[in-house]
Amino acid sequence: MSEEGRDIRMDEKHLPGFYHDAEEVAGRGQRRTMLFSRVRLIGAVGAAVGGAFKWKIGGGNVDIWAWVALGGFLIALFGELLLWVMHPELKWNAGRTVAERVKSLAWRYAVGGDPFSGTGQDPRKDLDLAIADAVKEHRKTVLLTTTNDLGDQALAELRTKPFADRKTVYREHRVQQQLGWYRGKAAMNETRANVFRVLLILGELVAIVFAVLRLLGTWDVDMSGVMAAAVAAGAAWIGLRQYENLRVAYATAAGELADIYQRLPYVTEDEWPAAVAETEAVISNEHTAWMASRPSAA
Repeated sequence: MSEEGRDIRMDEKHLPGFYHDAEEVAGRGQRRTMLFSRVRLIGAVGAAVGGAFKWKIGGGNVDIWAWVALGGFLIALFGELLLWVMHPELKWNAGRTVAERVKSLAWRYAVGGDPFSGTGQDPRKDLDLAIADAVKEHRKTVLLTTTNDLGDQALAELRTKPFADRKTVYREHRVQQQLGWYRGKAAMNETRANVFRVLLILGELVAIVFAVLRLLGTWDVDMSGVMAAAVAAGAAWIGLRQYENLRVAYATAAGELADIYQRLPYVTEDEWPAAVAETEAVISNEHTAWMASRPSAA
C-alpha cells in the first residue's frame, strides 16, 4: 500500500445522505418501539398486581387496588394504541433496510466491486440509479432528502485509488469494522438471553412457591397470578428482542466475515469485484435474517 494510501479512510460520515436519513428514522423507530412495548408490558403487570390485593377505604366504598388495576389496564392500552397508530417498528425496519442497502452500494462503488467494477461512461449515475431502485419501496415510510457532497467526493476519490489501496481500505474499514460489530453483538445478545432466561426461571419458581402457599392456606393473596403476568411479560420482551436468534445470526456472519478477512489479501485485481460482492452478500444475509426475526408490534 502506498504512503498516500495509508491515510485513506472511509467511515459512515462519507456515506450518501440517504443513509443518514434512514439511520435517523431507524433509530427513532427503534427507541419508540422499545418504549411503547415497555409501557404496554409494565401496564399489564401493574394491572395484575392491582387485581391481587384489596384495600378499601372510605367505609369500604373505595378499593385502592382496584384503581391500581384499572390504571394498569389503561397504561397497557395506551402503549398498545401507540404501537398501532404510530407503527414505530415498521419505520425501524424500513429505515434499517434502506440504510443497509445504501451503505452496501456505496462501498461497492467506492472500491470498484460488482456491479460497479466496469469503466462505464458515468459510474456515479449508475450508483444513483441503483440507490433509487433499492429504496423506492420504502419512500413512503422513510423520508429521503439529504445530500452529502463531501461524502460523495470521498467516495469518488477512493474509487480512483490504486487497487492495493482500495483493497486495504475495504478490508480495514468495512470488513474488519463489520466483523468487530458482529462479534460484539453476538456476545451481548448471548449474555442478555442467558440473563433473561434465568430471570424467567426464577419468576416461575417464585410463582410456584406462592401457588403452593395459597393451597396450604398460609397465603391468601393471589401472587402467583402476579408472577405469571410478570413471566408472560418477560417472555413477550424476549420475543420482541429475539436475543437467541440474533446471537446465532451475528455469530454466523462474524464467522463468515472472519474467513473473508483472512482471504482478502490474496485476492487479485481480476477477482476483486466478485470478492466484494461475496462480502456484501454475507452482510446482506445477516440483515435478511434480522428482518425475518422481527415480530410485528403494529
